[in-house]
Amino acid sequence: MNLIAWIILLALLTQTLTHMVADALNLRGAEVIPPELDDLYSPEEGQKAKAYLKARTQMGWFQSLLSLSLFLLFWFFQGFPFLDRLVRALNVGPVLTGLAAFALLGALKSLFGLPFDLYGTFVIEERFGFNRTTLKTFVLDRIKGLLVGLAIGAPLLAGILAFFQHAGDTAWLICWAVVTLFMLGVNIIVPTWIMPLFNTFTPLEEGDLKSRIVAYADTIGFPLQKIFVMDGSRRSTKANAFFSGFGKFRRIVLYDTLVNNQSADEVLAVLAHEMGHFKLRHIRNGLLIAIAHTGVLFYLLSLALSFRPLHDAFFMPTIEVYTGLIFFSLLYTPVEFLLGFPLQAWSRANEYQADAYAVRTSGLSGALVSSLKALHKTSLSNLNPHPLHVALNHSHPPLLQRIRQIQREGQKPPS
Repeated sequence: MNLIAWIILLALLTQTLTHMVADALNLRGAEVIPPELDDLYSPEEGQKAKAYLKARTQMGWFQSLLSLSLFLLFWFFQGFPFLDRLVRALNVGPVLTGLAAFALLGALKSLFGLPFDLYGTFVIEERFGFNRTTLKTFVLDRIKGLLVGLAIGAPLLAGILAFFQHAGDTAWLICWAVVTLFMLGVNIIVPTWIMPLFNTFTPLEEGDLKSRIVAYADTIGFPLQKIFVMDGSRRSTKANAFFSGFGKFRRIVLYDTLVNNQSADEVLAVLAHEMGHFKLRHIRNGLLIAIAHTGVLFYLLSLALSFRPLHDAFFMPTIEVYTGLIFFSLLYTPVEFLLGFPLQAWSRANEYQADAYAVRTSGLSGALVSSLKALHKTSLSNLNPHPLHVALNHSHPPLLQRIRQIQREGQKPPS
């Protein structure tokens, strides 16, 4: 093993261990419900929430350790050279050879994850009363996802492989430009054509709720396009709302579980929060960060593709574009792991800001608090997550911290 191999190995082990320690601390923290939230769960519900967290955590541990073990076996028993010989035997040229290798690796990853998806959906989610997915829907979702991935991902990956194969020193710039256009296009394609393949989106019917949403949007100058209700109850009892797309493709989506189980004030408060993300430019800024990050990735990738020690670390006798792409993703693991901390912190800061915006513009601080409580209760959320677990995994702040911030904002005099 050379130095690069040791760096990658230690990064993988450190990342796995850190997540497991954070999970263990999170489980311990779940034993204590903060006094301000002790009325949210009954004693029976509190025990159920702890059991749900424990079941999900233990399955995650098993999946993570098994995944790491199988990967290390594949690596050290020279699985990558074997894969290379296998796809080279097809004699289809470097781009199609690379696509074949990614297809095989993707198939192995999907097959590995399938039992865990089945167990998580039909055992854990079923046991705790969340699952409404039928086996037919589960299978169709996987087939649709595979077809969509092939239709969109395969041409994009083929382009990246081709550019790095033939475009020389400017390949990373071309790939950056292409992927940037792809990222922008996704914001149009996904809400308009992809999401309806999986769920039914019905325009919100006329009535008090829609009238209040439209009136609120007018007061803040929000360019409201479409409001849809999604049949989230088809798969789960959990509720949510989200904002997608931009321009004339912009849409607000409410889960039917949210509309049916929360008051008009609570739904409006949640939407005010989502609109706050748009008005505060969080969505735009997130896209700009993603574009900049992609540019840095492609530049570093251009340096790593011909880096002989990187290929030696995985026992590869030759340097290939597709193997360089795979190996670079593994070498980048420690950087991605460290970047996760500030990016998650930035996301949590955005949530606080969106909450404050919703309170200032709608005056529905009480409704926002009650809605958040209801969403956490119906999801059996951990009410006392450990700070390390939050730093690693949470794009949203813990419930208690959000409530305190909302209440402080609600007590401020109108500006």
